[in-house]
Amino acid sequence: MAGIPHDHYEPKTNGQKWLHSRLPIAGILYDTLMIPTPKNLNWMWIWGIVLTFCLALQIVTGIVLAMHYTPHVDMAFASIEHIMRDVNGGHMIRYLHMNGASLFFFAVYLHIFRGLYYGSYKAPREVTWIIGMIIYLLMMATGFMGYVLPWGQMSFWGATVITGLFGAIPGIGESLQTLLLGGPAVDNATLNRFFSLHYLLPFVIAALVGLHIWAFHTTGNNNPTGVEVRRTSKADAAKDTVPFWPYYVIKDLFALALLLAVFFAVVGFMPNYLGHPDNYIQANALATPAHIVPEWYFLPFYAVLRAFTADVWLVQLVEFVTFGIVDAKFFGVVAMFGAIAVMAMAPWLDTSSVRSGRYRPKFKAWFALLVIDFIVLMWVGSQPANELNGWISLIATTYWFAYFLVILPLLGLFEKPLPQPATIEEDFNAHYANPAE
Repeated sequence: MAGIPHDHYEPKTNGQKWLHSRLPIAGILYDTLMIPTPKNLNWMWIWGIVLTFCLALQIVTGIVLAMHYTPHVDMAFASIEHIMRDVNGGHMIRYLHMNGASLFFFAVYLHIFRGLYYGSYKAPREVTWIIGMIIYLLMMATGFMGYVLPWGQMSFWGATVITGLFGAIPGIGESLQTLLLGGPAVDNATLNRFFSLHYLLPFVIAALVGLHIWAFHTTGNNNPTGVEVRRTSKADAAKDTVPFWPYYVIKDLFALALLLAVFFAVVGFMPNYLGHPDNYIQANALATPAHIVPEWYFLPFYAVLRAFTADVWLVQLVEFVTFGIVDAKFFGVVAMFGAIAVMAMAPWLDTSSVRSGRYRPKFKAWFALLVIDFIVLMWVGSQPANELNGWISLIATTYWFAYFLVILPLLGLFEKPLPQPATIEEDFNAHYANPAE
């Protein structure tokens, strides 16, 4: 697909020409900053810079923490206390890293749901969407491994429960679990593996973020109307777009400043609000916590995992058909990863020719239910396992899969969309043009 017509970097001095002919880094930076961006982007397009900031924060604070952390089961918990009490500014670095993970996931969920609502996954941006989902999976893996490192009670037992899920895979489960743990149980080898991977994966994520940005710079940015920027000429493109610098850079930095004011207030005044008190007790393999619960950003998919017990008729049917190979535990694992997979498949499940949810009245209602459903899954994932919560999890999980696998495909066939603007310029003028002019 041809790029949006715009002015490209032209070196002027001899030094600029010399460098540009050998390493066009200035040209890449210029084209990135000056890329034509749809001029009707709303405030839901701020999450990219927030996520970039979070990734940088996590890498920088993580490197500092790694200088003082000891990945050994006998010393890990004490090394965290050493960081908190003895390292200059250590408590602040750790709280920034710990709460930075929460801000990271908060922003990525809003980023994902914005993409789902405005159809940012539709052609020609399917690859961009898939790369984003891979980044999200790596974030989950990195967050989980990082949660194990303090070696508190919730760290230890969370690792025991989650790694135990791999053992449910028929045939290779036991070998895979042993490979992951480095032995028959969660122990020192596990902690070393998780520390190494937790340190490595953010750099893999950073590389994929670069690829993600490159992908949407190639296809152009989506916008609230879902209408593409005109590419017929530079003049037409200029009517639909503005340069990313200074317009959106300033807007994004303003939004980031407001979010950071809240973020630093949380870090400064209530840094442990989102944590679990049991994780301030050193890991003890002989004392199981009353209620094992992961971090809040894993809760929706933890609820999906717990929804499918041996009492659910679908699990019983699958277990019967597979002669017991697929049991409730493995079914729950498949459902948990399947809940993420159906999001990744959205470009092919959505049959509507209209990209943006703004012009799809029925879609809006079902999408609002999906957002509520996600919040319900998050809440029920934090609750103790009992019959009532099990039913809530099952109903909420059913709707999650039904939305992507049934509702989204059918809406494209039967929904009557509202009229769309012909161009981005038309939409912009309708919302922001001065009536006096």
